[in-house]
Amino acid sequence: MSFFDKIVSFAQSTRIPEQIGNVDAPGLFTNSWFLVPFIILVCYMLYKQAFKDLVLMAIFIGVWVFSGSDYMQSTSVDGELQLDKVLPVVFGGAVIMGVVIYMYFGRSD
Repeated sequence: MSFFDKIVSFAQSTRIPEQIGNVDAPGLFTNSWFLVPFIILVCYMLYKQAFKDLVLMAIFIGVWVFSGSDYMQSTSVDGELQLDKVLPVVFGGAVIMGVVIYMYFGRSD
């Protein structure tokens, strides 16, 4: 059993993907126990001028919210992928990867 297989089996045994899928995003972003530390983190990143980290955090949250949207649910109908709905997602992912690659490798600070 390879190292990667051990990680995958650990993630499946803890049901991490299921737990991430069951998160109530509107409830999370209206909960003050989450929102106050999150705002403090964003303000700290702005103070430290960690704009790369802010952009990555915004991308992560955006992808997470988009992955639970009705549009993503409609990409597969009866087990078949709808090509007209999947292609914009693929191109959007390519744009996001381009932004991340540019941020880390394309320019110097």
